[in-house]
Amino acid sequence: MTAEKTAQTTDATKVKSLRRIIGTVVSNKMQKTVVLEASRLVKHPKYGKYYKKYQKLKAHDEKSECGVGDKIEVIECRPLSKEKRFRLSKIIEKAKVVEFSKQQVAG
Repeated sequence: MTAEKTAQTTDATKVKSLRRIIGTVVSNKMQKTVVLEASRLVKHPKYGKYYKKYQKLKAHDEKSECGVGDKIEVIECRPLSKEKRFRLSKIIEKAKVVEFSKQQVAG
């Protein structure tokens, strides 16, 4: 029984909690790669006011299904390239596309 218990504990210790980040896609011009911007609130140490800090991340999008403005969730993974450390987990919300007719644009 001790061998079974040690096997279970080693399997449980191997599981690492991976970072999940939610952000907005800013660029999808690369092949299978999207650039997303994630923001977070930070409290100023002296004045106590909250302000936003932005972080740009590159994430792997295997099917190239993300568009600019989409809200997505990425998950941490092994390094895929020099700057890519995340992969697409899911698309939370697609960007709204507004279509104009030629009459609306002309006048």
